[in-house]
Amino acid sequence: MLASSTKYLIIGAGIHGLSTSYHLALELKKRGLGNGKDIIVIDKSGIGAGASGIACGVVRNNYFQPAMRELMAHSVDVWESDPKAYSYHPVGYMQISPEVMHADIATIYEQQKAIGYPSEFIEGSADSMVYMRGLFDDWQAKSITSVLHEKKGGFSNNMKCMQGLAAKAESEGVTITGNVEVTGVEYSGKAISAIVTNRGTIKTDYVVVGVGPWINTFWDMLDLPKTIKVKDGDTVHENVEMWRYYCLQEGTLGVDPNMLKTNDGGSPPVIHVDTDAPLYSDIDGRLITDKMWGIYYKPDFSFDGVQGGAAPYNVDNTGDDFSIDPYGTESPDFVVGKDFVDMWCAALAFCQRRFEDTRHLYRGEPSGGLGALAPDSFPVFDEYHENCYVIADSNHGYKMLGVGKLVAEYIVGEKSKLLDPFSFSRFEEGKLHPVSNSPFPWS
Repeated sequence: MLASSTKYLIIGAGIHGLSTSYHLALELKKRGLGNGKDIIVIDKSGIGAGASGIACGVVRNNYFQPAMRELMAHSVDVWESDPKAYSYHPVGYMQISPEVMHADIATIYEQQKAIGYPSEFIEGSADSMVYMRGLFDDWQAKSITSVLHEKKGGFSNNMKCMQGLAAKAESEGVTITGNVEVTGVEYSGKAISAIVTNRGTIKTDYVVVGVGPWINTFWDMLDLPKTIKVKDGDTVHENVEMWRYYCLQEGTLGVDPNMLKTNDGGSPPVIHVDTDAPLYSDIDGRLITDKMWGIYYKPDFSFDGVQGGAAPYNVDNTGDDFSIDPYGTESPDFVVGKDFVDMWCAALAFCQRRFEDTRHLYRGEPSGGLGALAPDSFPVFDEYHENCYVIADSNHGYKMLGVGKLVAEYIVGEKSKLLDPFSFSRFEEGKLHPVSNSPFPWS
């Protein structure tokens, strides 16, 4: 039976909702303010049923934006605090890039050093090739002039992590209930007094919204602006759509994950390659693209293959079908198309000889989905209506395990300088995050 009241109500049983519930339970207990029994997590479906459940699971610090780097360094510490429960594999991460990105990556490296995040930077095409062939003797990617090898980070098996995180929360007394759909909000003055659901109304003192790509639905429900003013340098843009949707492109090559071992038989880091070299099909030789492109990949025993993805594309549509149910029957088919499969498989072969002529092994399973991105493609973490904290991850979500810890601390009165750069006010104040030369909108 669904409770009719709770002190803290968290909407969304994905990475952010579960992390916030667990860390809030710890904070309440530590400060003598209560415990996990004061917290309820509700979800339209269940644990990890949305974006968190199908995420690629990459954990990295590799961001051009200083605020993102600092936030991710914090999140990596949280991942490392319990790798078994979070099904976390600390294999590292590699950003392999062309000359047009060289200066950006050098900046990332210098600032990683400044915050004590361990990485190694290799410059020049010859040295980059030597370094990569030291890991993989069949490495053959062209137009590469730098390699940033992060020695921390890696990846996590998404559903195992969701289950482990839920177990940690429940062990602290948190209640997690599925099949509860939010249908409305009730107010007392400016503050939220209750959340209306399909199974009854829940009175609450504080609400946390962590719903991933469903943010637009809740944004409307909270009566927050559909369009906003964005100051970018000396230019002010009026009536900018608050949320826009990108189609995420990810998939799995059905090979033995051990196929991607390093020369010494070890587990490889997550590989991310961006390049401006033309990409041709290794099957029929046709040109796939002559524009900047990027992919990432890793061996993954949970996916039973080599799993990864490519840059997303703007679906140029912010209609209700996307905002209501980005992964359900009301949204477009989220099985990635033939263009992605051809591109990603050809790109794997571009990088390593062992992937040549493996296109036929690609698994035609549902993957990817839709991501809701803010105007500058970065998260919005902020409090609304006096007692509602919104975690809108702008599709950076899964890797940001530590955000829930910071939000929990915020709720009990401890402000965080790591969250400040992601406040909603940054758009009108012109405090946007810098833009890199990566083909990925969030790098």
